[in-house]
Amino acid sequence: MINTQYLSILFSVAVLFSNLAYAGISQRFSWDMNVPLTDRAQYIDWMVKNRGETPKYLGQRWDRVQAMIAHKDLWDANVKRAVLLAPRDEFVQKYNRFASYESKFLDIGYGVTISGPHLVGRMTNTLDIKPGDKVLEIGTGSGYQSAVLSLLTDQVYSIEIIRPLAARTRTVYDDLIKQGYDEYKHITTKNDDGYYGWPEKGPFDKIIVTCGIDHVPPPLLQQLKPNGMMLIPVGPPGAQHVLKVTKSQGPDGKMLVSRSDIYNGRIVPFVPFTGTHNN
Repeated sequence: MINTQYLSILFSVAVLFSNLAYAGISQRFSWDMNVPLTDRAQYIDWMVKNRGETPKYLGQRWDRVQAMIAHKDLWDANVKRAVLLAPRDEFVQKYNRFASYESKFLDIGYGVTISGPHLVGRMTNTLDIKPGDKVLEIGTGSGYQSAVLSLLTDQVYSIEIIRPLAARTRTVYDDLIKQGYDEYKHITTKNDDGYYGWPEKGPFDKIIVTCGIDHVPPPLLQQLKPNGMMLIPVGPPGAQHVLKVTKSQGPDGKMLVSRSDIYNGRIVPFVPFTGTHNN
């Protein structure tokens, strides 16, 4: 005979642990989440009540977003919401947390950096991600770029070549998921050489490369869907141009590739693209 009192106790314990896992987050992510976008005080109050975050960082995040808008690095309401929801302070290293929302790249170890927020904003906005788009990121790094992407589509794939960094960032995602950041369930990661993409998961609507290289990798171009878009820093070490690469099909059936510079010629230095293609 089943002891109903015992089952009741087990159920109560399960509920308790479930609530602890989502402590502080009373409103988990949804595509129609109504985040205040026009008033700083309302935004901070809403985030504290619904997402359990710290007012100090929320104020800094809001101010950085306003600067990104003023500098024309952020213009779409959906991307603005994504940046306001993504806790960049969770993806930097503890010794750099004080600078989470400053306009600069920050060291994350292993010889690489987390991209500055203005660059993340402009690249994400330019990608024009629609719900359901399948997006590939080359260079997971800190995980912040994918975190923003996961608030725009539920199909984000990210590759990191540095094994300990890939493992550390996956742990960051998983820990945040346990806290109630369900959006990071949208991110699938692996440790591999991003030069060759992820053919078994492709083709992709959008591809974003976060490390510099002197050419567009053919495997990535092949895995881009017709009418898809890739953003990639191309140029010599430390002097790349961020190119928007689009692939379309001509009347004769041939694939046409076009390129444009999203910074109109401005040089943006990136960490180098590493992998076996250099051998």
